[in-house]
Amino acid sequence: MAIAPDTKNWTWVIDAACPDCGFDGASVSIRDVPGIIDANSDGWPEQLARPDVRERPDAATWSPLEYGAHVRDVHRKMTERLALLLDQDDPLFPDWDQDATAVAERYAEQDPATVARELGEAADRAVTAFGAVHDGQLERTGRRSDGSVFTVATLAVYYAHDPVHHLWDVRRSR
Repeated sequence: MAIAPDTKNWTWVIDAACPDCGFDGASVSIRDVPGIIDANSDGWPEQLARPDVRERPDAATWSPLEYGAHVRDVHRKMTERLALLLDQDDPLFPDWDQDATAVAERYAEQDPATVARELGEAADRAVTAFGAVHDGQLERTGRRSDGSVFTVATLAVYYAHDPVHHLWDVRRSR
C-alpha cells in the first residue's frame, strides 16, 4: 500500500499549537528542545516492541515501525541541518523527500529493534547538538528550496514538533 505523500507546509507549528498532538510551538524555545527530544525518544522503544509494529492502522497511515524509522531519520536530518546553519552563512538545505526515503529505505521491512536503537542514538546526537547552541548562534539563517527561512531557533522548534506528533500518531493507533 502506497501512502499519499504529505505535501503540507508544517512551518506554522513554529508559532501555533498543533490541534492534533497539542505541541505548542509558540510556548517552546530552543532551550526546551533537548528535553523534548530526550523525553520523546524514551517513548519509542515501547512502540517499536508492539506486536502490531508492522501493521498499518489504515491504508493512509504508516505503521509504528515506519513512523519510528521516519523519526530516526528526522533526528539525523535536523542534526545535519543544524550543522549547516552553524557552519555556513545562509545555507540552502538539500531537499529531502521523506516519502521517497520511506520507500527507498524500505522502512516497513526494517528490524524494529534496530530502528529503536538507531532512533535513540540519533536522538542523543540531536540533544547534544541542539543543547550546545549558544545565544550568539540563534539567529543564523538557512533556507529550504521552497523558500521557507529558518533560524537556528525556529528550526529547533519546527523539528521538535515532528517526533512529538508522530509518537502521538502511533499511540492513538492502538
